[in-house]
Amino acid sequence: MKIFVRERRKSDKGDKKPRFRVVGVQGGDLKIYAKRIRKVELATIAEQTGAEVVYLPRDGEGEGGGKSE
Repeated sequence: MKIFVRERRKSDKGDKKPRFRVVGVQGGDLKIYAKRIRKVELATIAEQTGAEVVYLPRDGEGEGGGKSE
């Protein structure tokens, strides 16, 4: 099983806000109901389910994803 996550755009270290967003889950029968998740919570879920956490890269420039006209 794999859990795909990415870092949120508006999060910095020390913000005391969840830093990651779950993008998808492959395999298994796992449902995650949180919109955002902390790294410790993510590690615990992965450990208990035997899943691998895949961190998706960010472009760092905030490009793309906008509304198309």
